[in-house]
Amino acid sequence: MATAADTTAMRRAVALAARGLGFTSPNPVVGCVVLDASGHEVGAGYHQRAGGPHAEVHALRQAGVLARGGTAYVTLEPCDHTGRTGPCSQALIEAGIARVVYAVADPDPRAGGGAATLRAAGVRVEEGLLADEAEAGNAAWLTSVRLGRPHVRWKYAATLDGRVAAADGTSRWITSPESRADVHRLRAEADAVVVGSGTARADDPHLAVRGVDGAAQPLRVVVDTEATAVKPGARVLDDAAPTLVAVAEDAAAGHLDGVGVVQLPRAADGRGLSVPALLAALHERGVRSVLLEGGPTLAGAFAAEGAVDEVVGYLAPVLLGAGPAALGDAGIATLADALRLRVTGTDRLGPDLRVTARPVRPSTTKET
Repeated sequence: MATAADTTAMRRAVALAARGLGFTSPNPVVGCVVLDASGHEVGAGYHQRAGGPHAEVHALRQAGVLARGGTAYVTLEPCDHTGRTGPCSQALIEAGIARVVYAVADPDPRAGGGAATLRAAGVRVEEGLLADEAEAGNAAWLTSVRLGRPHVRWKYAATLDGRVAAADGTSRWITSPESRADVHRLRAEADAVVVGSGTARADDPHLAVRGVDGAAQPLRVVVDTEATAVKPGARVLDDAAPTLVAVAEDAAAGHLDGVGVVQLPRAADGRGLSVPALLAALHERGVRSVLLEGGPTLAGAFAAEGAVDEVVGYLAPVLLGAGPAALGDAGIATLADALRLRVTGTDRLGPDLRVTARPVRPSTTKET
């Protein structure tokens, strides 16, 4: 049975892990807290960048000899393999840790098994404390390992009556400066930002991160099926961030010479590109998290494929009464087939309301 002290320590580890968002891909975000044998915190750390020391190493270095006989709280099962760094399971054993509490089992067969190694060395091991919180914070990496595709966060901005633009197509700006600044935070946490041809034509978006110190620029992806939306001089073609244009296999894309281009099969209905093929191509390029900023048509295509893992809606206190809705055709014909969501957060941003939600789906967690 977890104690209040256990919960407090793990919650701090979850908060520490979040500091790595946007910096650790393709690795997970992980936090670790070490308490000494008397229950006092003596070390804390988080995975700061891919290829760098893991969270446990940072925490153990800080704790030093005080770790001996203590407890380590880790948001993800300590790894048991040697990659660019050594196995954290062995580091914990060598430090003399007597007990390890971790939130989520590692689903990666190349790195899992740390719990068994720790137990074999006589370390008490407990799993599952604050698992939901740790899962949410590490959703991108866990999705990529479990499903073999990037995690997709769909972001949209709309009026209270669900319109993303007016009847004449104008959409700048529905939401406040505070909401727009928050979108740059989401971009900074993503490996790729994806829009469709409609957005590319209407808005000529830049899609790079601004105003976030130290942010790594995401890959800018334009889904331009017919290779007609991205023109020379488009803002996504500058050198602020890398760009990839996804076009159909039979599209004429000669004018995009010098631009990163990937040719993909069309969707079964022929109205766009295959979403699974797009996600597979991005995953092969090391993309583990996608921020979907496209308009209603592209969002509908992703939703129809079951490829929306999180929704972030920015709702402005504005009414239009006409204009396109936030979500296009998602293949839902009756209320019984509606994509049900579980609201995980509501926040005020200036005059706007930000609602965060996740689809209600059967768990994809694997036992280890």
